[in-house]
Amino acid sequence: HANLARFSQDGSPSGDRHLFLRTRDKMRDMKIPVPVPEVPVSSIDSALSYYVHQLGFTVDWQDGDNGIAGICRDDCRLFLTDNKFRATVANAAPVVLWLNVENRTEVDEVFSDWQAAGAHVVLEPEDKPWNLREFKVADSDGNVLRVFYDFSLEI
Repeated sequence: HANLARFSQDGSPSGDRHLFLRTRDKMRDMKIPVPVPEVPVSSIDSALSYYVHQLGFTVDWQDGDNGIAGICRDDCRLFLTDNKFRATVANAAPVVLWLNVENRTEVDEVFSDWQAAGAHVVLEPEDKPWNLREFKVADSDGNVLRVFYDFSLEI
């Protein structure tokens, strides 16, 4: 318990408020980049085939010797990694990737495109009680891509 920091009501560590405020102000100026998730797969080649042919991604680069590939579609970038690459870390499939689109129509359009291309549909588009319109597809390793639009601001 000696290593636990104590925080005041504004979230600053007690006893070090000035350092906290200076650090917080610097952090506000820093732009956080879009994350690039690592998707654990059993086979880079099989995963690339699925993500390219069924989901419309493009291969940016591939390093088969080390078990990693970079793919993209529009603003979405992913790293696919196999067991060789992940030998020193504990992450494993399945993972869930939430992909936020701009409106309800896009949810339905992406679904139609992916379904027509033979993607493995887990859930068809529907409006959820938590104000998301969403659908789910999965790859052969059980990783789920959950495409959604948050319509709570429309209510």
